[in-house]
Amino acid sequence: MEFQGFTPEAGAFLWELRFNNERPWFLAHKEEFERVLNRPIRVLAAETLAEMEKRFPDYGFEMHVSRIYRDARRLFGRGPYKDHLWFNTHTGSRHTQGPSYWFEIGAVTYSYGLGWWDADAEMMNALRRAIDANPARFERLVAGLDKGWQLWGTPYKRPKAERGEIINPWYNRRSLSVGWEYDLGGALFDERMPILLADCYEKLLPLHDFFWAAWQAGRPEKAKA
Repeated sequence: MEFQGFTPEAGAFLWELRFNNERPWFLAHKEEFERVLNRPIRVLAAETLAEMEKRFPDYGFEMHVSRIYRDARRLFGRGPYKDHLWFNTHTGSRHTQGPSYWFEIGAVTYSYGLGWWDADAEMMNALRRAIDANPARFERLVAGLDKGWQLWGTPYKRPKAERGEIINPWYNRRSLSVGWEYDLGGALFDERMPILLADCYEKLLPLHDFFWAAWQAGRPEKAKA
């Protein structure tokens, strides 16, 4: 099976799921879920990984695709199903806290980029040390990003330090991810989406390598796991 693009039905399904997040509704629409979301995202993930392995055979990239089911221990009053699906492409064990590429589709938007969501305080300190060691290099990496990128992650209430307009947004966060977000449609419905993602990830590779080196320096025993 080759990736043929998502369809508007994918967003419609996730939108309805927001308002019908219960087991009877989902079971009645499970075949629709498989057809418009689960199978396409798994094929997209597989083809994206294959393209990354072809371009960068020495990186040992692996792929993890999310399940629609929420962890029953962490519902916190929410329904049992997620209203979005995602995958991430990473090096080494997915249980590490290192940087990884991601793609996500929701009810009204989709996004992709490079993230480091689970970094703890030790890892973010390691990233700040890496930036401080060569701030000019980090500024060049950020300047090389394509237009339209966004930076996500919870900022500290009290900034760690003043490092200038370019570096400050990256430096003073508890975790971070950078990428692009769009309304559903366009490239998402295109069979060439695996190539588009691989192209994006390739452009982010210098930043990925910067993050990964910081990760290795901050906790080498975990980075090698």
